[in-house]
Amino acid sequence: MARRPFVTFDREWKLVCLLCETLPTVENGGAKVVTFDEGDLKGRKGLRITWRIRKGAKWGDGRPVTVDDVVFAWKVGRHPQSGVAGREPFLRTVAIERIDDRTFVQVLDKLRYDYNQLVPDPMPAHLETDAFREPKEYRQRTTYDRDPANPGLYYGPYRIARIVSGSHVELVPNESWWGNAPSFKRIVVRVIGNTAALEANLRAGGIDYAAGELGLSLDQASALQRRAANRYRFIFKAGLIYEHIDFNLDNPILKDRRVRRALAYGMDRKRMSEQLFRGLQPVADTNISPLDRVASKEVTTYPFDPKKAAALLDAAGWKRRGDGWRYNAKGERLSLSLMTTSGHRVREQVMEILQAYWRRIGVEIRLKTQPARVYFGRTVTQRQFPAMAMYAWISAPESNPRGTLHSSEIPTAKNNWSGQNFPGFRNAEMDRLIETLEVTLKLKDRLPIWRRIQQIYAAELPVLPLYFRANPYVIPRWLAGIRPTGHQFSTTLWVEDWRAGADAKQQ
Repeated sequence: MARRPFVTFDREWKLVCLLCETLPTVENGGAKVVTFDEGDLKGRKGLRITWRIRKGAKWGDGRPVTVDDVVFAWKVGRHPQSGVAGREPFLRTVAIERIDDRTFVQVLDKLRYDYNQLVPDPMPAHLETDAFREPKEYRQRTTYDRDPANPGLYYGPYRIARIVSGSHVELVPNESWWGNAPSFKRIVVRVIGNTAALEANLRAGGIDYAAGELGLSLDQASALQRRAANRYRFIFKAGLIYEHIDFNLDNPILKDRRVRRALAYGMDRKRMSEQLFRGLQPVADTNISPLDRVASKEVTTYPFDPKKAAALLDAAGWKRRGDGWRYNAKGERLSLSLMTTSGHRVREQVMEILQAYWRRIGVEIRLKTQPARVYFGRTVTQRQFPAMAMYAWISAPESNPRGTLHSSEIPTAKNNWSGQNFPGFRNAEMDRLIETLEVTLKLKDRLPIWRRIQQIYAAELPVLPLYFRANPYVIPRWLAGIRPTGHQFSTTLWVEDWRAGADAKQQ
């Protein structure tokens, strides 16, 4: 609502410009393959991509959005002490050449199939430069934390006017917004700690709209639909939200692939999907959704097979005793923790179901939940979960897997917890495949690489796939313009199209 990326995928899963005037491609000449003729990159192929910021783009304090803001964002993103989670795209940009205030050339150090998705989104250099003088302290010193209602931080159709910690965020129209005028004078985004409270707020009229990206569970939405179809429209949108369990591969028990595979065979995901989600959320075999054009069916699958699970655990040295649990030769019980976010009813149900399934094969599971701010603020991102962590990734179509699967992306104290390879997966072939994938520009040449990546993922199981979510959007009948995308770029990127009135049925 308050910011805009240069580019995004729209509801048809097409890459489009939001902050740029024209999407640069190799085909239209906006991106050009070059061979470097000097320096460390001499002889290597890279890309020069010309971008132009939309005319009239301004920060909320009236300052124009310029190339200086893009350069500043690039410097923050690539600094080793800034703590940015996904540094790799910033590192691939070796130069930003200013042409004028609105035009620049981004130089990538190698070919990338997603070359026109790597442009740094601007940050307000006029407000943030001082805060970045000590890069290691930037996370604590940024104006976004110290003065989040500063209009100069935002350049979307709305800007943040007020934040009440733990309660809500108030947004008002950005007077400097250059696009279509937004319809609403005020939008309040409420923080609601669990899905039961979210449903109660909807029924009581405490909130108008529950977004599907992080909203009600399917069963809650289905029940509400039966009771309140006259008040709300319901959209159940399948997409690229991947529910899964990360294994901590530094855990001595989970280092053994046989144990990871046993856990996969020891749960009936198909039945779980039917019971909890009416079969609307398909079982995941890998991290790539069947809806994605690069999905492959040629992968190892793990149908429910308790006998095979038991055999794998036996082979791994975990023998069952009379009390029903499994022990190793040292007499240590096979006991693992499973963590997730608190207040999320479906995840808590899934945890309990998995605990019951795995008990049947002799594995003790200790359940633990944490508030999302703790869980994602430290436990997952700093790899502090002892064994297993359940959550969801939401991605774009054909999303580059480097950040989550390349060994260089494992967060450590040394890199200030940058990277999103939270399991700690290290696989030399996977690294090579990702590096090859990135420099392969034609889709037909990428498909066999994608297939092999998925085969390794399914065979090695650094992550336990669960299912792909179908998200229920609960929309009041007076509200129009909300068009779910099914991927990581949410409906709020087009909030200026939201409107109220008699035409609210039109979508």
